[in-house]
Amino acid sequence: ISEIKPICDEAGVPLIINDDIEICKVSDASGVHLGLSDGSIAEARKLLGEEKIIGATAHNLEEALAAEAEGADYIGVGAAFGSNSKGDAIKLPSLDVYNLITSSVKIPVVAIGGIDIDNIGTLAGRHLAGVAVISALFRTQDVKKSAEDLRNMADKLQHEKLRSGI
Repeated sequence: ISEIKPICDEAGVPLIINDDIEICKVSDASGVHLGLSDGSIAEARKLLGEEKIIGATAHNLEEALAAEAEGADYIGVGAAFGSNSKGDAIKLPSLDVYNLITSSVKIPVVAIGGIDIDNIGTLAGRHLAGVAVISALFRTQDVKKSAEDLRNMADKLQHEKLRSGI
């Protein structure tokens, strides 16, 4: 975290800690992403305060609606392509799940799970607020370059979303 946080700060990318409220707190990361069994959104908010970002995992519309109702700042939906960092990740039956969820909730939806520079482009047209990556950074020799490349691709997805009027 100590190596990645300055890179994220310099690039204007929030560093979100996966599954661990305490590490988020002590590292002064931007926020935490909670899986379905990682604790409640209310508990995280109480410990981290209003200024931290709290995301929640969803695999389907029902879970996404529940996360929104509980006060999540965003929903991480996946796993889009499986996951190298989370062995028990549930792969989505179709990327069309993103379209269903983004049209049903008011908070941002972020794609998560196995996203890398080779497959990020397949998320175009899904009306996503962004992508979350873990392995795409940790499995590389040049974390900064990988982060910059992924950020550029994510920015292209965001520009496409704006052009479509969404």
